[in-house]
Amino acid sequence: MSENGTQKRITVCVLTPHPLVLTEFQRILAEAPFQVKAIRLEPGQTDLLDGVPMADTFLVDVHAAVPRGPALIASLMARYPDCRVIAVAERFSEESAFPLLSGGAKGLMTYEQAPRFAQSAIESIAAGGFWVPRMLLSRFVDAILSRTPVRRLNNNTQELSPREQQVLEGLMTNLSNKEIGNQLHISERTVKFHVSNLLTKFGVRRRADLIVLGYQQAPRVAV
Repeated sequence: MSENGTQKRITVCVLTPHPLVLTEFQRILAEAPFQVKAIRLEPGQTDLLDGVPMADTFLVDVHAAVPRGPALIASLMARYPDCRVIAVAERFSEESAFPLLSGGAKGLMTYEQAPRFAQSAIESIAAGGFWVPRMLLSRFVDAILSRTPVRRLNNNTQELSPREQQVLEGLMTNLSNKEIGNQLHISERTVKFHVSNLLTKFGVRRRADLIVLGYQQAPRVAV
């Protein structure tokens, strides 16, 4: 909430090299309660972020240049660490999706899904959730686990409380902070507090890393 009690509007930046895709997303988001900025990426553009403003959420069209997609997302995350990124393409395979997720993308959305789900995806991502097909997300986590040594909670860390365990389970089922709060009948701010504690206890900085570690082990609940 802002100082005058009104909710801050989510800022959304659409990045694509295609004028038709740019126009279509402007149409899709015209009635959504967002501040929208649409930018056409020029072919051969050396500075991937030239002219790209800060935004809460970025919709990045990666279909035409999949090799540049992960680089663009990584650049966005480096410049704007708190931003959320949704990759958009005609379709996603494990081969194309995994580098995008590894680079920090929180959402994968096809052109076909965009007219119906773009607003919901943006709101879910902005609330701290993911917008990724569950099967694809599960395979991505499995792929990470197969090549990542198992880590344990810090030696000086207390065991998880029952509420922290519930929040962690919500994260592992791809729920946003708001959805977890609704499920547990607590505020979204309280969920964020528990997520912050979980990050500290697991010794990681990113929500995605927390989910991976959650799959690697089943923390005991303090009595």
